[in-house]
Amino acid sequence: MNRFRKVVPVGAVAVAGLLLPMVTVPPAAAVVGAEDTAHAFTARLDIGSGQRACGASLVDPDWVLTAASCFADDPELGLEVPTGQPALATTATIGRTDLTTTGGEEREIVELVPHESRDLVLGRLARPVSSVSPVALATSAPAPGEQLTLPGYGRTADEWAPLHLHAGTFAVDSVTADEVALTGQDGAAVCAGDTGGPAVRGSGSAVELVAVNSRSWQGGCFGIDEAETRTGAVDTRVDDLGDWVADTAGAPEITDFNCDGIADVAIADPDATVGGDARAGLVRVIYGGGQGSVEISQDSPGVAGGSEPNDRFGYSLATYDRNLDGCTDLVVGTPYEHLSGASDTGWVEVIHGDRDGLTHGPADVTYRQGHGDGSLLASAEEDGDVMGHSLAAGHTGDGTPWLLIGIPGEDLRGEVDGGSTIYIQGDRPSKAVHQDIEGISGGVEEGDRFGTAVAGDSNFIVIGTPNEAIGSAADAGLVHVLSHDLRSDGRPTQVAAFHEDTPGVNGAVETDDAFGAAVDVVEYRPEGAAAATDSILAVGSPGESLYKEGTEIERLGAGRVLTFHVTAGGTWSQIGDIGQQKPGVAGGVETDDHFGAEVVVANTAPREVGTPATMLLAVGVPDEDLESQPDTGAVQVFSLWGAPGDRDRWIQAGSYGLPGTPGADERLGNVLTATGDHLYLGMPNGPSAYGAVHALPWANLAVGADLPVTSYQPGTGGLPAAGVSFGSAIG
Repeated sequence: MNRFRKVVPVGAVAVAGLLLPMVTVPPAAAVVGAEDTAHAFTARLDIGSGQRACGASLVDPDWVLTAASCFADDPELGLEVPTGQPALATTATIGRTDLTTTGGEEREIVELVPHESRDLVLGRLARPVSSVSPVALATSAPAPGEQLTLPGYGRTADEWAPLHLHAGTFAVDSVTADEVALTGQDGAAVCAGDTGGPAVRGSGSAVELVAVNSRSWQGGCFGIDEAETRTGAVDTRVDDLGDWVADTAGAPEITDFNCDGIADVAIADPDATVGGDARAGLVRVIYGGGQGSVEISQDSPGVAGGSEPNDRFGYSLATYDRNLDGCTDLVVGTPYEHLSGASDTGWVEVIHGDRDGLTHGPADVTYRQGHGDGSLLASAEEDGDVMGHSLAAGHTGDGTPWLLIGIPGEDLRGEVDGGSTIYIQGDRPSKAVHQDIEGISGGVEEGDRFGTAVAGDSNFIVIGTPNEAIGSAADAGLVHVLSHDLRSDGRPTQVAAFHEDTPGVNGAVETDDAFGAAVDVVEYRPEGAAAATDSILAVGSPGESLYKEGTEIERLGAGRVLTFHVTAGGTWSQIGDIGQQKPGVAGGVETDDHFGAEVVVANTAPREVGTPATMLLAVGVPDEDLESQPDTGAVQVFSLWGAPGDRDRWIQAGSYGLPGTPGADERLGNVLTATGDHLYLGMPNGPSAYGAVHALPWANLAVGADLPVTSYQPGTGGLPAAGVSFGSAIG
């Protein structure tokens, strides 16, 4: 999971008709008036390390609303502001009404989303603000004669850069569809540095944002000609923009490596030949908006290592914003890298995003055993560790970045392939998480391969151990769920561990069930909750044997998926048992279909209460036989709520926009990745000789929309006609 929002690119933002022949206030460092401690949601923006200053309003824990003119190159010539990372580094100070103190919070603004026609822009913060309550947007227009309060940090009559939030009273003169004309009362005026600040009505908990400062005469402001006495101002209305703010703040996150607000994608071909080295591996990055693609390998400038045969760079991928600069960072696993004289030890590299794209940002960070800090430094590189076999990354509820690395081949206490993981939260030292640590259920045994599958969201991380023996049942499988709340030793806290003999879990432990071979988890907001503090977990058990409905015929390796609700408090309950033997579920139970070999879950409306239409599950069935062809594969999409057959969608080659017809050994469903907007299907085994990836809009599957499917295939769309297993991993 990475914290980027889907936005719709817009054109130039034009100034609406001027109500007065005044000038735009130069963005610089409150409103002439009395000191104010009642409007702590008012933010002070430092743009370009002192080049400009503006006001803003916290309208969501992750977003401030201000004037587009604060970020325009020359506000006098036009208000065009590109979507994406600000051109100048911008810091928002929020809740610090006295700037001589350390109260409140400081956040970098990492993404701008301009309004299509008004002097407004939303700015996404690098991390949410928790200590200040956002201001609500008004829902009724200002009326002539109404008095509004304008707090700000700009100049006063006698101070160039005041150190306290001030506020003044303004009377509404007139109102248009987009703007409101105001006149300051008792000497109040909008001064330099107040651009983007709020105009509010009400007091206390009833205060609401009516408009945003745009321009004024600045009469009586420090540094303005004394002959200028006009205190009029024009503000931009926001009382009719609640939907725009809510839709922007609540949009699903996107992957955005070059910080331009347009979705990008990274697709791995770990078996590609690089510089004559077979199976060295590479990753192709396709930038959205028609900005082309680049190839990244260990021979790329700034990328560690150097390509070697059988490294398989890109075997696993994950994304997040490690350095909180608004650009998505790419995490690449190379589990078969040879290091320190050992074979297949593996390592993981974080390639930072940048306005100029991947490999152009800050120096890459490499995680390897025996190096760095914490548990990584204390460990050693050994044959067959395959560090980076699995990856998960994201951000906690307070915005702290985290990374989870699977090392299923790690030997522990003499137990070969007992398995381990490495968890890194923020800038804290790395911490090993495995079954030889107190508080982690189980116990290290040979061949467990703890960490074979990993996943996580802002609430929890999940670790799958499909080769765990339960009693006498070998390879039965086990799943651990841990919260991002850290123990005293810096490790995440286990909240649950279960297998198919755990009370509350359907079924029974059997040899080769491989429970936990695939796991995924997504945030969920229950009815009555204010936020998505719960999670829904899906666990694949592709080796599960099932009986064909109405018969006593057992189908070995048919497979099934179980789903669970994990609450914010860490309690859990099973909510679904899904397999092709269920009424209304397509496919039919067959031997070795391996239903559940891959699972992904998605929440298409992450801020809203979860519904059957927004909480979705995709299940890979890679060994499904179709049209007399073996192992063609298929994908089935279900709602996470309700009976499995209620919303079953069957995807195979030739359906839902996928090209071709089912072919032997293509194994569709073996590679799945989900964002809040799209389900990505990797097809590294054909029908294309190089492999391909297809991105299906969730809306097509959930509500019957007819949005275009995007296909990425070497030899088309500007991608080089080369590759071996393009689509083996997607980030």
